[in-house]
Amino acid sequence: MEIGKVVMGALVLLLGLSGWSAASDPLHRRSKSVFPEPTPSSLINIVRSSLVFPLYGNVYPMGYYYVTLNIGQPPKPYFLDPDTGSDLTWLQCDAPCVRCTKTPHPLYRPSNDLVICKDPICASLHPPGHKCEHPQQCDYEVEYADGGSSLGVLVKDSFPLNFTNGLQLVPRLAIGCGYDQLPGPSTHPLDGVLGLGKGKSSIVSQLSNQGVIRNVVGHCVSSHGGGFLFFGDDLYDSSRVVWTPMSRDQHAHYSSGNAELIFGGKTTVSKNLQVTFDSGSSYTYFNSLAYQSLVHLVRRELSDKPVIEALDDQTLPLCWRGRRPFKSIRDVKKFFKPLALSFADGRRSKTHYDIPLEGYLIISLKGNVCMGILNGTEAGLQDFNIIGDISMQDKMVIYDNDKYLIGWTPANCDRLPKFKAAIL
Repeated sequence: MEIGKVVMGALVLLLGLSGWSAASDPLHRRSKSVFPEPTPSSLINIVRSSLVFPLYGNVYPMGYYYVTLNIGQPPKPYFLDPDTGSDLTWLQCDAPCVRCTKTPHPLYRPSNDLVICKDPICASLHPPGHKCEHPQQCDYEVEYADGGSSLGVLVKDSFPLNFTNGLQLVPRLAIGCGYDQLPGPSTHPLDGVLGLGKGKSSIVSQLSNQGVIRNVVGHCVSSHGGGFLFFGDDLYDSSRVVWTPMSRDQHAHYSSGNAELIFGGKTTVSKNLQVTFDSGSSYTYFNSLAYQSLVHLVRRELSDKPVIEALDDQTLPLCWRGRRPFKSIRDVKKFFKPLALSFADGRRSKTHYDIPLEGYLIISLKGNVCMGILNGTEAGLQDFNIIGDISMQDKMVIYDNDKYLIGWTPANCDRLPKFKAAIL
């Protein structure tokens, strides 16, 4: 059953929690030496500004979003999956490639600028005490919730970037040259993954460490499709953003701590939910108890409404048909109730993350309404709850790694923010 992208970043989350780290498990394929000695990286000027990139795609029917990054000298375009649930950015790579999936562009031809084993970025991808098979290069391996994986080596390459203050810089950043990919069942035709997590290997962390931007990443995905991604903090008014602290218990991922599920403005039995925001997931996932509780509430609400479950519609696990095909979410507003997540902010007050009908329902190609919140326990997420793209639509969602805050505010994600420079 096709349910869109099955949390590209989520198993990176699970693997981190279980102590598994990318790259060196002896059960995995052996690495190989593919490049000669590294050459020195160039330095860049220091500047404080932001970067904005258009997003393409949608939750349904495509089931994924992608961003275009230009990489290399001369720069070439690559379509990447923006994933706040993982750190490492990697491209399918002609090193040569052992196994690669279909890509929209020719495979990435790596630079000769290798990241060596003792580099802190390399160390962040391995467990403590890891010994490299090839000290002059950094081997990696990452796995994802759908069973997909990428094996390769880290290289540094040029990223031509246009900043919002009009400056153009070409920093050299570490990325993965993935020469052996195992696709998961939800693989899409992309060139690689753009890791946006908090780890040292993420592009945002590297730019921040070079003094180019503050360590802030955000996105705004539109319910009409598309949107934008940004790095830095000068694109929003902080006073208009609802902020909640990042969980100190989840160092590797964007978790806002425990939440309570609100259904139709009323509290529910689903409390103390460990919630993580993950742009690499098209849909939202609740643990089994919270999911079953939500399904019970929805079914009870629909019991006297003119809809019945559409068992023949396999778009998502739960779909309902009406007397005539639905054309938009507006057609079902009388039948369903909005949701919200209530977070304690460490004081007496609470912050609410509203999930309107568009944030958890889709209209299938068959004209039925389907619930875009899935059973995370069945998907292998154990007790964790993932807020995916569907529930982040029409909001600017901001991850401030300098202040350890997650924020959100309603936004028109159909229009790119105005700034001085042209967008790449």
